[in-house]
Amino acid sequence: MIDIQNQPDNRNVPIDRVGVKNLVYPVTVRDRVRKLQHTVGSIDMYVSLPHNFRGTHMSRFIEILNKYHKNLHIDTVEQILHTMKKKLNAEESHMAVRFPYFIEKKAPVSKALSLMEYNCSYTGTLRRKKDFVVGVQVPVTTLCPCSKEISERGAHNQRSVVSIQIRSKKMVWIEELIEYAEESASSPVYSLLKRVDEKAVTEQAFDNPMFVEDVVRELAVRLEQDKRIFWYKVESENFESIHNHNAYASIERSI
Repeated sequence: MIDIQNQPDNRNVPIDRVGVKNLVYPVTVRDRVRKLQHTVGSIDMYVSLPHNFRGTHMSRFIEILNKYHKNLHIDTVEQILHTMKKKLNAEESHMAVRFPYFIEKKAPVSKALSLMEYNCSYTGTLRRKKDFVVGVQVPVTTLCPCSKEISERGAHNQRSVVSIQIRSKKMVWIEELIEYAEESASSPVYSLLKRVDEKAVTEQAFDNPMFVEDVVRELAVRLEQDKRIFWYKVESENFESIHNHNAYASIERSI
């Protein structure tokens, strides 16, 4: 049969990334408590395409993924990237995996157990060298220092999302990044709270007011003290409770 993808293209325009996007697939993630956690990932797989080829072979991405379906986790990403480059004759390969990660969490006073979901990701790119980024989004509570200062009764607070991306020399647990984020906010968020717990987290937030600027700075300090990490990007977004806009701050640094 005629291979249309391998036909020459005379427009002289190389393509940076071409491939498959949002492929839902089972993945395995390292779990600090249980060693492994099985979850479902949304996967993007791309390669670069030289100017002289009309198209890439989309089916080969799926074939490569199926080859690793019993062993698809963070440690096999580099192998998959090498296989993509070889099978598709590409100079660069790229893979991104986004997945929900679950942690059993205790309420602060009652110790009631519940599962918390965190949106996580890992992204790998291979050209001459490998580049690998781990990311996590952590819901937290922030309480406004200005509101607390000017109000006679109470202060406004809001749910916020803290996003962390890192490059590291050694493995950093997802749980560690979540702890860094929660320690940098006014208080953590829980999926199950009894009344005694609600009192505790409300008072914790009131005693620990934070602007978005405070959150990213506190988090930057913690990450820079971790000698495994050599690059990070942190973001904090407050879903404001008394404004018709969100508050946002970010810091990106190479250490």
